[in-house]
Amino acid sequence: MQSVLAGRIVNPDDYLETPAGRVFTAERSHQAWEQAYAAVDVLLAQASRLYLVMGVQGAGKSSWIARHAAGLQEHAVIFDAALPARRHRERLLTLARAHDVPVTAVFVQASLDEALSRNAARTADTMVPEHALRSVFAMLEVPSVEEGIDTVILHRSASNGAAE
Repeated sequence: MQSVLAGRIVNPDDYLETPAGRVFTAERSHQAWEQAYAAVDVLLAQASRLYLVMGVQGAGKSSWIARHAAGLQEHAVIFDAALPARRHRERLLTLARAHDVPVTAVFVQASLDEALSRNAARTADTMVPEHALRSVFAMLEVPSVEEGIDTVILHRSASNGAAE
């Protein structure tokens, strides 16, 4: 995957990394998202497609990417984040339209129990607070072509899969 899509996978959480691990504050989170949007904007200038890989934390988004990235188009850009509701996807869809790049949404579905279990297996600095995970789960809206997405893929996460 790294050679095929090196530098083309964008995850806002990656901008929270420090030498001591991931550090989260509201301000750092806002800055991380702004950096992620800026990175996507630059990458879309030469992209063939934008993949929005979404779902609750712990659903298996990163695992889906690891399994499927090699088979994606050479100039595909992948955005890896929860993006639970339509309003959370609007800015990325606006960027894709500005660059005339088609969008595929991959909605990785998992039960709340599966997501909580996988989240509990994460390292302390990557674990999502349970209340935040439950909040995201409650906001989940299946993506649709009506919001400007060209293709929607619904993927049911394997119940015994590794944590994302």
